[in-house]
Amino acid sequence: MKTSFLRINMSLAGRGAATVLLGLALPAHATNGFNLIGFGAESLLMGGADVAVARDSSAINTNPAGLAQIHGKVFNGFGSVLRTLDLSHADQFGTDSHASNHFTLLGGGGYVQSLDSLPCAAGVGSFVQGGAGGVFRNFDNAFGTRDDFAAKFGIAKISFGMGCQVTERLALGGTIGVTYARIQQSLFRSTPGVGTDFNDADGMRPHFKIGLQYKLTPTITLGAAYTEKTKLSLSGGNLRFNTGFGITEYQDAKLEGLATPREFAVGAAWKPNDQWLLSAKVNWINWDDALNSSTLTARNPDGPGPAELSVSNRLDWSNQVVIALGTAYELNDKTTLYAGYNYGKNPIPRSHTTPFIAGILEHHYTAGAAYKFTPEWTFTGGFEYSPVVKVNYNNPELPFGNAQLRNEALFLHFMLSRQWQ
Repeated sequence: MKTSFLRINMSLAGRGAATVLLGLALPAHATNGFNLIGFGAESLLMGGADVAVARDSSAINTNPAGLAQIHGKVFNGFGSVLRTLDLSHADQFGTDSHASNHFTLLGGGGYVQSLDSLPCAAGVGSFVQGGAGGVFRNFDNAFGTRDDFAAKFGIAKISFGMGCQVTERLALGGTIGVTYARIQQSLFRSTPGVGTDFNDADGMRPHFKIGLQYKLTPTITLGAAYTEKTKLSLSGGNLRFNTGFGITEYQDAKLEGLATPREFAVGAAWKPNDQWLLSAKVNWINWDDALNSSTLTARNPDGPGPAELSVSNRLDWSNQVVIALGTAYELNDKTTLYAGYNYGKNPIPRSHTTPFIAGILEHHYTAGAAYKFTPEWTFTGGFEYSPVVKVNYNNPELPFGNAQLRNEALFLHFMLSRQWQ
């Protein structure tokens, strides 16, 4: 089993807010590994080329230095609808099955206001960081039965950020907050002797991010952001094991070994005139340090079975360099058009590929528009298309033999913004 999560004592209110956010997002399908390519509609519709542009509340999660561009008060409510076009698994036992979960809704938002006494703006935001998962039903397996396997894995953040204009050209910013993650996972749970069903493991850990934006010339802005690794140790779960003589439930199950990765992004934005904005970003994602191996441990059985179960799995993800390009064109005073492209090579080795985390998408094409209804209200909407990727693999830690994983996705992104002076 290949997923891991986190648990730390947290307030009921904090856990409740994060659970509601993830309740919308599970399963959230991976894009750059298991990260989304951007956050907030403008970031996403510019292909994630946001580090030198960030200028709304989503800057809390992209580059907090960009918050210094906000004057007055801003609220952004953003969301996405994912249509899974082809999340499929095929293997040597005759299975060729599409995941039964075709639609996923993601949501988030942020509020930022400038500070009267300082050249700064500060705010709070909630973001679905990413995730993965699929539900595959009723297919033949290596044990001679027809059964299901499924995984639902999501990561959300609640963050507080501040950005300050420290000189005429330089802005600095920082973000602190909590990362919450949750997992549900089952493998052939009705098959005697092998079936498992792992549920309700979750956890919360602190995170931080820092960033800068520097205006090199009146038309060129440089940006950089650093995100620290956050370990995800998920506990408090339960595991049901089909012993062949009945179901034994282990009351103390946890999954350790995963983390959200360390990231370092640099970028530039060029505004040659009042209409055009061109942006680029290169983001290094340290998956190699974040996802090496995972260990599932279960104790305290309520029936026959070993006193403790422990299973370790190799992950061995590779580091990823993501290239993002984006453009915005102000058609008139009310309408802005967006387009973008994002590429990151699949970081998952063939020998450790799994349909539980189908983070194999590589190319992402985006387009959309923003329309300002009034000086206060703006609606932004568009799409992100990720063409099909096929990976042939044989993972010795999974009972699929020679197998193929396919993934193709279409996102619809939208954001409603309100600004006060």
